[in-house]
Amino acid sequence: MPQITVEYSESLAEAFDRRGFALALHPAAADLIGSSVPGFKTRFVRLDDAVIGTGDPAEAMIHISIAVLPGRDAALKDRLGDLTLTTLADHLKPTPDLNTQLTVEIRDLATYHKWAADL
Repeated sequence: MPQITVEYSESLAEAFDRRGFALALHPAAADLIGSSVPGFKTRFVRLDDAVIGTGDPAEAMIHISIAVLPGRDAALKDRLGDLTLTTLADHLKPTPDLNTQLTVEIRDLATYHKWAADL
């Protein structure tokens, strides 16, 4: 069920272990929020054209948006945000030439429909 979108600066492509991040986050987050791992879906979007702050090329970012079904309280969402940022940091090699901002947004899915079929 959780829908995860990860936007990251192109300059971080080599330093960010995207697959490792997703494979570590899915079971840890599932345990935390009471969801099943097979329902997690993570998409990665490389940002080839983004401006951060004053536009200095030494600025980089990773922003994660996680949409979950409603009903989880703010404290649980805060713990999910902390877990996500910790897991992200564990899968990002040091980039001393970059000032990298890591952010996460946890939000409720307004509506959600799922169809799983063998096509």
